[in-house]
Amino acid sequence: MNKLSTKRARLTDQQFSEHIEVHKEKLYRFAYCYVKNEQDALEIVAEATYKAYLSFSKMKTPEYFETWITRIVINCSLDHIRRNKKYTSLENNPAEFVTTEHSLPFEDKWDLYEALDQLSPEEKNLIILKVFEDKRFKDLAEILSLTENTIKSKFYRTLDKLKKHLIKEEVDI
Repeated sequence: MNKLSTKRARLTDQQFSEHIEVHKEKLYRFAYCYVKNEQDALEIVAEATYKAYLSFSKMKTPEYFETWITRIVINCSLDHIRRNKKYTSLENNPAEFVTTEHSLPFEDKWDLYEALDQLSPEEKNLIILKVFEDKRFKDLAEILSLTENTIKSKFYRTLDKLKKHLIKEEVDI
C-alpha cells in the first residue's frame, strides 16, 4: 500500500467518524423508537455503524450520509425485531422512556408509542421519520426509495390510522 492510498483511507475514516459524531443521538433516538429499550437501541446503532463503516469507502455522494445511515438503522432495527419475533412492549421498562423537546405527559407518550406498535414497519417508518425526525417528504422519498406523492398519500393514510387508534384508546378508557 503506498502513502497516498494510506492517507486517503485515514481521511475517509476521519470523515466517517465526524459524520457519526454529528448524527449519533438522532440514530439512537430513531432505533429507540423501534425497540423501546436502551440496550437494544445501542446495539442497533453499533451494528448500523459497523455496517456503514464497512461500506463507507464505496459511498459516492457523502452529502447523502444522513439518508444512507438512517436507512441502515431502519434495516438493523427491523432485523432486530424479526430476530426477537416481537415488538418490545413499554411495559418491560417504562422508566427508560425517551424524552424529547415535546412536552407531552408520560401517559400520552405511552399511548402514542403503543399506537405506533399497532402499525406495520413501513407505516412506523413514515411516522417516525416525519414526526419524530422532522424529515421533509422529499427526504422520506429518498430514504424509502419511493416517489414523493406515494410518500404523502401513505403518510396521511397512516396518520389517519394512528388517530383512529388513539381515539379508540381514549374512548375505551
